[in-house]
Amino acid sequence: MLYPTIHQLTGGNFNRYELVIATAKCARMVTDEYVRQREAAEKAVAGIKDGDKNLCNMIDKEYRDEKAVKVAINHIRTGDFTLYHCEDDEDDEPVAEQA
Repeated sequence: MLYPTIHQLTGGNFNRYELVIATAKCARMVTDEYVRQREAAEKAVAGIKDGDKNLCNMIDKEYRDEKAVKVAINHIRTGDFTLYHCEDDEDDEPVAEQA
């Protein structure tokens, strides 16, 4: 059994396909945030010659240690990302937005 269930994630408003598309979009946002934090950490470490700062400690643990899809599903479950249908899109795909 999958946890959380599809119904818990969507509230019955979206089908599986829409949930997959929205989760992929959320995972892309999570990956982009990880890349942004890593680049900032690399710039900060580059200026320190004898520093004891570890690059891994400068990146948020959630983004560093977990897979992007798992983080995206957790954000959808907790309400950090909101799923909705965008009426402007021609294909009417669901859109994920950070709350």
